[in-house]
Amino acid sequence: MQLIGRKREIEELTRLKESSQAEFVALYGRRRVGKTWLVRSFFRDNFTFYSTGIARGNRQEQLQNFYKSICSYSKTAPEQPKDWYEAFDLLKDVIKRSRQRKKVVFLDELPWMDTQKSEFLKALDLFWNSWGSMQSSLLFIVCGSAASWMVKNIITSKGGLHNRLTCHLHLSPFTLAETRQYLHSQGVRWNEDLIAECYMIMGGIPYYLHLLDKSLSLAQNIDRLFFANNALLKTEFDNLYKSLFRKSEEYVKIITALGKKRSGHTRDDIANATGLTNGGGMTRRLDELEQCGFIRRYKPVNGRSPLFQLVDFYSLFHLQFINGTRHFDREAWLHLQATPRYNTWLGLSFERLCFAHVHAIHKALGITGVATKTYPMQTANAQMDMVIERADKVVSLCEMKYTAKPYAITKQEADKLRNRVEELKGCFSTQKQVLVTLVSNCNSKKNAYYNSLITNNIILKDLFSE
Repeated sequence: MQLIGRKREIEELTRLKESSQAEFVALYGRRRVGKTWLVRSFFRDNFTFYSTGIARGNRQEQLQNFYKSICSYSKTAPEQPKDWYEAFDLLKDVIKRSRQRKKVVFLDELPWMDTQKSEFLKALDLFWNSWGSMQSSLLFIVCGSAASWMVKNIITSKGGLHNRLTCHLHLSPFTLAETRQYLHSQGVRWNEDLIAECYMIMGGIPYYLHLLDKSLSLAQNIDRLFFANNALLKTEFDNLYKSLFRKSEEYVKIITALGKKRSGHTRDDIANATGLTNGGGMTRRLDELEQCGFIRRYKPVNGRSPLFQLVDFYSLFHLQFINGTRHFDREAWLHLQATPRYNTWLGLSFERLCFAHVHAIHKALGITGVATKTYPMQTANAQMDMVIERADKVVSLCEMKYTAKPYAITKQEADKLRNRVEELKGCFSTQKQVLVTLVSNCNSKKNAYYNSLITNNIILKDLFSE
């Protein structure tokens, strides 16, 4: 299967492959985003050595698995290592014997190898600093889904691995454009509206997209994957957070609380909603959820404290339609689509979709070279979907609308927009021009209210921009 997207990552891996010095690379990103697939596909499994950690395996199981990998790359079976120091000595021997011009070593799911009191990180530190960093032909790649562990122990390590990385890559979900390209490669020929709805359910997660059946409609696929008996993604929510975080129930409490607030919560709000202590532990959990891409933090212009907002599409969908319910309707999603609940979710998810593709909005507005701050905003008198504060003395007020037919601004909506413009003007100490942009899934009707208020109309097609 061909690699879809990942242009920046492929350029970096190509550069590293051709490098004339030792390279230590960390690749991280959330579960199911395609990290292992990227590395194995790029190198076509032509590794000097490859091994992966075992989920929830203990120290002995991790060492045994690593030893089996050593044996598969050795002509003779060496003596089984008693600890990680001996295991990395065996890895040195494998690398030394290799005749490959570039010796690519890939350790996958590295966080799982670091079990309690195993001294794994100390052994890795010794391996790299005393030997690996001096091997000009060595390309050493480590990978993990537990992004928080990767950031703390490898990327921003304060120990022996401090500043030892030569490159780190964060693998993000597919964009809308990449999702369309991937679905087309799988024979799924949906239009932009269906692809966008699919994205608002699954996000751009390659594994989830891989499960789609091209012979079924989107609604049929969602029923099959989420609502049917033994549906593959019905239990994915718990598995997702358990695979990434120890004491995952604490993280799920935060995610659940954030899923109930459109614009996000402050730390104090989260502590009150979850019963968790608002101290160092809260800081760590929020940092880790942000590093994994589940939440975002932003500080509105009129706010003293940053707000935290849930942005993971799969989690939002699960909390809205799966969590705490038992569905016996085999066509649940088909039937939900005719309800106000579905329409409310669709509108809110479209807002998240726009934030996930804010680069495309900037491009459509012609401000890609302008410094900006982008955030939702709420005042005592108005709720604003997206505010783009620009360095060119302009503030773009973006109004999101996802409708079944072309949207027409009514007098009531026009009055609300005028009120939002005035509220926004009052939030800035310097004089800035406020321009209203309508972001919708299709072209809007050009009536008198539209002509007097709207400067730009960005449509769904624009969000598919590369």
